[in-house]
Amino acid sequence: MPGPSAAIADPSATIPAAARAVTRLVLPVPAPSATVGGPIPPVRGCHSRIRDLRGLSTGDFGPALASFFGSEAGLSPSTISRLTIAWQAEHERWGRRDLSGVDYVYWWVDGIHFRIRLEEDRLCCLVIVGVRPDGTKELVALADGYRESAESWKELLRDLRRRGLVAPVLATGDGALGLWAGLREVYPPTGHQRCRDHKAMNVIDRLPKRLQAETRARLAEMWGSPTRADATASRDRTVDWLGARGQKDAAATLLRDWDDLVTFYDFPAEHWRHLRTSNAVESIFAGVRLRTDVTKRARVRENALYLVSRIVERLGSHWRQLNGGATLMTLLLSGARFRDGILVEHPARREEVPMAA
Repeated sequence: MPGPSAAIADPSATIPAAARAVTRLVLPVPAPSATVGGPIPPVRGCHSRIRDLRGLSTGDFGPALASFFGSEAGLSPSTISRLTIAWQAEHERWGRRDLSGVDYVYWWVDGIHFRIRLEEDRLCCLVIVGVRPDGTKELVALADGYRESAESWKELLRDLRRRGLVAPVLATGDGALGLWAGLREVYPPTGHQRCRDHKAMNVIDRLPKRLQAETRARLAEMWGSPTRADATASRDRTVDWLGARGQKDAAATLLRDWDDLVTFYDFPAEHWRHLRTSNAVESIFAGVRLRTDVTKRARVRENALYLVSRIVERLGSHWRQLNGGATLMTLLLSGARFRDGILVEHPARREEVPMAA
């Protein structure tokens, strides 16, 4: 008698062909006569329809998915349940994949919060986006965490290490203390780069409105400095200017974690625009929020996570490659050192993080 796993070995086998297309949120654009209710709109229009989903219950799915296919035919509660199982099975397989043969040069890391109905705490998706040696970006990890706590991040990072993933050269993220504590413990060789945009928002939030425009201009000048020394000099001028106006709290915020804010100067200048912010994560999840309200009303945290992973997979196909090509990536993986964006040393390849016992 087949076990429980056999029931979901190929859950798409019993799902109508139209519904199977949704499992990856890559919707075909058939001829106008292909559907009962009229033509399926172009893919761009289909994405905008995702925001009409009213939750992850079987009763809500039918009318919502009918907007894709022009009819609710075949979209029974049992079909939708099987569709959810298909998402779950695929997400779990992806979450167990072997990473021993994978190298990531950079990571962008963030915790994205969604409101989940009927639960006390909001769903927090712990997200890691990585860039491969050829310059392409891809989703490394997507997991449910508890308020971006250090233990949540450590658990995720330990799991990646157990599956064979070696330390990236650099990770970019915001000021969440749990993230950096986890990286220091699990992947100590990885460099830290704080997100420039989050730092700017933290400084501006501590200022009266009359000083915000001038401060933004000063920060923009600082971010555009061609060398670390120039950036530090610009920072000192801004700190003095803030101090003269009684804004010691904002000045202290700017000074805090300064070394982690300018780590990008130790990497190729072609990569600076990518490394200074966590936009690789922020931008993709802005797309998720624009395309669906489902995570604000979902009844089950896990189901919301499966749906988010499918949307991220689809939107991630448009991620921009890093400037500079594979040559710079190869240099970084071999341990090359840069100063103010210029190559200065080319030692042996970095050591890999030892596997957990």
